[in-house]
Amino acid sequence: MMHSTLSGVRAGRHAGCMGLFLLALWLTGAAAGGARAAAPTPEVEIAGDVQPGALIRGRTAPGNRVRMNGRPLSLDDEGYFIFGLGRDASGAVRLEVTAPDGASQTHSLAIRPRAYDVQRIDGLPQGKVTPDQAALDRIAREQKSIDAARARRSDTKGYRAQFLWPVKGRISGVYGSQRILNGVAKNPHAGLDIAAPIGTPILAPAAGHVVLAAADLYYSGNTVIVDHGLGLSSTLIHMSRMSVAVGDRVQAGDKLGEVGMTGRATGPHLHWGINWLDQRLDPQLLLEE
Repeated sequence: MMHSTLSGVRAGRHAGCMGLFLLALWLTGAAAGGARAAAPTPEVEIAGDVQPGALIRGRTAPGNRVRMNGRPLSLDDEGYFIFGLGRDASGAVRLEVTAPDGASQTHSLAIRPRAYDVQRIDGLPQGKVTPDQAALDRIAREQKSIDAARARRSDTKGYRAQFLWPVKGRISGVYGSQRILNGVAKNPHAGLDIAAPIGTPILAPAAGHVVLAAADLYYSGNTVIVDHGLGLSSTLIHMSRMSVAVGDRVQAGDKLGEVGMTGRATGPHLHWGINWLDQRLDPQLLLEE
């Protein structure tokens, strides 16, 4: 459920956005401390389960400014905005909304704690577990191209939609889990793994623009990144083949490529990651159960 320390907040089931909870916050001239008669300040809506890995969607009137923990958020032309919470987010989110006349309110959204699994995988080639210096240099170069792709911004509004499963199959890896490879603890898993036969079509989970289509990356193999707008992107990796190129515009359900096991993979599957700017999110929280 949604946890909040806001005052004067209504909470209820939100039917239009993945069955999440809805908060409605009203900014009033009196709350802003103004003694003069002020024009009605617009309603602000927040939809999402405030927990680590979550994408939170919001809307306010165009022209308002919104900050999350002091970080300015981008709004589209209809006042929609989003923000994401990383794996280790804790405490509370400080959300400040400011109207054009300067009236503002700050709200605190408590972050619900979350536990993660630990997975052990043995028998991997040691060079993939502990790369040599040449491999580390290659990984660093490839990461720069990935970071640059994720920094691109388009006018797409895929972030508004209910996301689709890019592949149907057995879930073989979950977000946030700690993997121990050949006895060595690695970084937490930053996405969702879906096992499926080689050649299974991989579909765009939401509309967007293709900002990266790179072959044979060290860790991720054939890799596609789709920008969904406002800093939200999908990364789909280990493909056997890619069906798109940089600059392509895709709609939800369009084919991006096919399942494979390129890069560091122990079997055929799709790894799907979601990023909001520098925060890695849980794709499962964007899907219907």
